[in-house]
Amino acid sequence: MDQVKTGRFIAERRRALGLTQRELAEKLGVSDKTVSKWECGNGLPEVSLMLPLCELLSINVNELLTGETLDDASYKAHAEENMMKLIDERKENKRKLILEVVVIFITLLAGCALVMVSGLAAIETWVRITLIVIAVVVIAGGIGVAAALEMTAGYFECKACGEYFVPTKTAYIMGAHTVMRRHLKCPHCGKRTWARRRLAPKEESTEE
Repeated sequence: MDQVKTGRFIAERRRALGLTQRELAEKLGVSDKTVSKWECGNGLPEVSLMLPLCELLSINVNELLTGETLDDASYKAHAEENMMKLIDERKENKRKLILEVVVIFITLLAGCALVMVSGLAAIETWVRITLIVIAVVVIAGGIGVAAALEMTAGYFECKACGEYFVPTKTAYIMGAHTVMRRHLKCPHCGKRTWARRRLAPKEESTEE
């Protein structure tokens, strides 16, 4: 998806309807800075906001993702193209999760090996301390990389309303979690649930 093209399209539709960025933002429950970010091509609306945004702008999701008004002849072609992009996104997010597991495994293996060497080898105290410090840095760095990969791998589905959303970094880090679920507050309904990870937006959204 071309974020810049989509952003320009959002701005065009907003102006055509006589709305300011602040007015559009208030209707969506976001800040005007968020709308400005979309229109500048610096990000896309969260999945949970796409349908409400499309309703306000009198467009459909395919037109939003494509960044232009579609006629009947081109609608199907763009719908298929957007579907392929969602499939590619799912594959990419799956790859990130696999890479996350690999990073964690290698990190723990390297960190534990350094700790064992520092504890069992006949070495000087300063060398032992240095190895322990390196082990801590390796483990912390690995966890940081793994977390960064996981945070960008897909979306979360609210158990209460079924909407898909991307949590903020703070909410993500602070939320209790299991392997595939995280305790998060849904920006759409405001409820906290054990949201399930999804690798791509709802496929049916591209058919609106």
